Amino acid sequence: MKDSVPKVNTSEKQIAWAVSITLAVIVLITAVIRLNGLTIFDEYILLAIVLALFPAAVLDYVDYHWRRSIDEHLPDLFRAIVQAEKTGMTLPQAVEEVAKRRYGALTFELRRMVAHMSWGKSFEEVFQSFSERVNTSLTKRSVPLVVEASRSGGHVEEVFEPMGKFVQSTLNAEKERQAQTRPYIAIVYVAFFVFLFTVIMLFKTFFFQITDMPSLNTAMLSSEEARKLFFHMSIVQALFSGLVAGKMGEGTVSAGLKHSVIMLIAGYVALKFLI
Repeated sequence: MKDSVPKVNTSEKQIAWAVSITLAVIVLITAVIRLNGLTIFDEYILLAIVLALFPAAVLDYVDYHWRRSIDEHLPDLFRAIVQAEKTGMTLPQAVEEVAKRRYGALTFELRRMVAHMSWGKSFEEVFQSFSERVNTSLTKRSVPLVVEASRSGGHVEEVFEPMGKFVQSTLNAEKERQAQTRPYIAIVYVAFFVFLFTVIMLFKTFFFQITDMPSLNTAMLSSEEARKLFFHMSIVQALFSGLVAGKMGEGTVSAGLKHSVIMLIAGYVALKFLI
């Protein structure tokens, strides 16, 4: 449920990166010292990469859904405030009233705003601090207008109603963009699995036949060298294909970490059990 999606602070992301990279370095150093030259050495390299990326990928995924939940409930919040104001409430009273309802991840932030106002903070200060905490593009655009409307007085609903429509239209445009880019993300995955299929078929047919021909085998890669080369190629392909998928799908390279982890694991399983 979106109400249970936690917020991920910048400090938590930094700690996750520090811990995961430290673990990855430990695995890498252990592999270099004890396993260098062995077949399993490359698997430990892959394990180090996954350890470095996996925690950050999980936190980025959770943070994205938390921010998405905030943005999706902004139109409902603005409509509820307008309805409360039409009954004669002031803006602080309207916020206090709508905070009793549930707005996904926005519920906790609303109750936090009400608590701060009860401690003596002004409506403008509370909304500005809310914008700084949430730090999404839609809150950055809408909160300054809300603050200015509060300062100017008058019919504040004339600001909130268009603002709610603007936020909703922005969300609809973003959903449409994601729907249009989803096939391209699928193409990235298909291209990666086609690459794996090509590698497996090439190894099972061409390189197996070469090993049976000693005169050519001396001038070509050995089966072990070919296996190692294809394994390294799959790691590079998975890593950068995932980052590209994240950039196309959600607009940030960090969003591609989860795709990279999925492709790294899929590539390892495919090459491990089929070659």
